[in-house]
Amino acid sequence: MAEFGRVLVTGGAGFIGSNFVRYALGWHPAWDIVVLDKLTYAGNLENLDDVRARITFRQGDITEPDDVRPAMDGVDAVVHFAAESHVDRSLYDPRPFVRTNVDGTLVLLEEARRAGVARFLHVSTDEVYGDLAGTDRHSHEDDPLHPRSPYAASKTGAEHLVNSYGISYGLDVVITRGSNTYGPYQYPEKIIPLFITNALEDRPLPLYGNGAAVRDYLHVEDHAAGIDRVLHAGAAGQAYNLGAREEIDGVTVAHAILTQLGKPDTLLSFVPDRPGHDYRYSVDPSRAEALGWRRRWSFSDGMADTVRWYGAQEGWWRRVKEQLAFRAHEQAWYAAQR
Repeated sequence: MAEFGRVLVTGGAGFIGSNFVRYALGWHPAWDIVVLDKLTYAGNLENLDDVRARITFRQGDITEPDDVRPAMDGVDAVVHFAAESHVDRSLYDPRPFVRTNVDGTLVLLEEARRAGVARFLHVSTDEVYGDLAGTDRHSHEDDPLHPRSPYAASKTGAEHLVNSYGISYGLDVVITRGSNTYGPYQYPEKIIPLFITNALEDRPLPLYGNGAAVRDYLHVEDHAAGIDRVLHAGAAGQAYNLGAREEIDGVTVAHAILTQLGKPDTLLSFVPDRPGHDYRYSVDPSRAEALGWRRRWSFSDGMADTVRWYGAQEGWWRRVKEQLAFRAHEQAWYAAQR
């Protein structure tokens, strides 16, 4: 199994990135971790408060070589989380998604190649496969990619660049395709933290369409563990699905949250559907499981843990939801959907 000394984590002040940093420090205490994060609306230094003294933090933009180059100095491995990631925002304005997810990944690959980095892990998404609605199949890593939103298309473009650097330049690259992830520190524009915090405020839980869209919800700790396993044991040039093998629809998510918090079903609010909505994602994670990774959190246990966390961290999520970036998007998006 590969060993690393100095690891660059891009987007390490975001949701999955900060959880990965915390996980890595627990399992690899000798690592010298450098976090590079632009601190956009979803990047939050509070997410790293408990580990800040154990890492090197650099604020910078992955699309700027002058920001990336010093962060890459002496690095053995790159774990690339930094991305624009919200489908709704990509439908409203796709341009930042292309710039960050495609151009930014290209800059990182080029600087990693120049620096002689031993391994580059690109964190992608199951959304690159497209919609599986109307079938009972699961996406496999060798399936064709059929992205259906600007966000998914930008992540697919980034994957093609990553693979091209492996083939053209011999850079050791691996890709993870995680399913929908939830847990502590998730920015409350995504369904689970939005529903939890809205329920805590006795505000409506906006469900798209009839709430039947299915996702394979993966707890962030399991996602971090899967990335760590692929980083160390994955085969160069391969992609690895990370999923929980649990398909949950939106209505079930909403009911689980309302039940946990003792809130009434009258808080459910069905809103016009998202344009081009993918109604089912489901990945086969057998390839990652063959490396020794297994998800540990069930949906019910993971949701209970997540609801407890948001209940105990009211100050954190209220500060986030009071920011202009959250309020402006919420008002613009839901006004457009009416």
